[in-house]
Amino acid sequence: MSENQRHPLYWESTYEIVLHLMELYPDIDLDSLGTKQLLDMVLELPQFADDPRLANETLLNEILREWFEEAK
Repeated sequence: MSENQRHPLYWESTYEIVLHLMELYPDIDLDSLGTKQLLDMVLELPQFADDPRLANETLLNEILREWFEEAK
């Protein structure tokens, strides 16, 4: 297991979260991904170690925006 896979993820690590999501969900249709589904996906990441209650729509939209940019 690489260092990146063991490193805990927190909400401020949006880019790292996106990289892990891209690896786990390479064929996901980002146009149909809602914030609730995205939240569930982030919380299911084994490396995710932050408080789920800190999530908000702005933060989730930022993750989604970074995912769009990285996917292109």
